[in-house]
Formats: sequence, C-alpha cells, structure tokens
Amino acid sequence: MYWWGNQMTAWGWVLMSVSSVAFWALVIAVIVALGRYLRIGGTDRRAEQSARPSPEQLLAERYARGEIDEAEYLRRLDTLEGAAGDWRSPSRP
Repeated sequence: MYWWGNQMTAWGWVLMSVSSVAFWALVIAVIVALGRYLRIGGTDRRAEQSARPSPEQLLAERYARGEIDEAEYLRRLDTLEGAAGDWRSPSRP
C-alpha cells in the first residue's frame, strides 16, 4: 500500500536522509559540547588560581586607590618582606 513495487517512495528516502543527517549532527553537537564543558571547567579553574595576586600586589593596589598612606604602605611592605624571609630561612627550626 505504501510501497511502489519493491522500493521505498521518494518520501521514504527524504525522511531517511534527513533523519540520518539530524542524528549525526546531534552526535557531533554532543561531543563538541562535552569537549567545551570539560575544557572550560579544567582550564578556567587553573587559570583563576594562578591569576591570584600576591600580597605585595594587593598592598600596592590599596596604596594606589588611596586606602592607605605611604607610611602605612611602607610599614606593611616591610612586614611582608620580613615575614617572607623568616619562613624561608634554613636556620629556623
């Protein structure tokens, strides 16, 4: 009834072709989306952690914004440099 002899009609071929293309497009889209999700999730976290400013940079930013004066900046900078030297020195037990 829906077949012409032993072959599909033209609508059968069109439907089969369109559904095949749609299936493979969906498979490729899922693979690309998964790749982007995994790449973004891993790369951005590492970049975010490595992009954290150092204490000296934070102090310089506060000084540049005018939150602290020069004397306070220099005092805190000396404290940071002294603290960094204390824990890195090999003579400390």
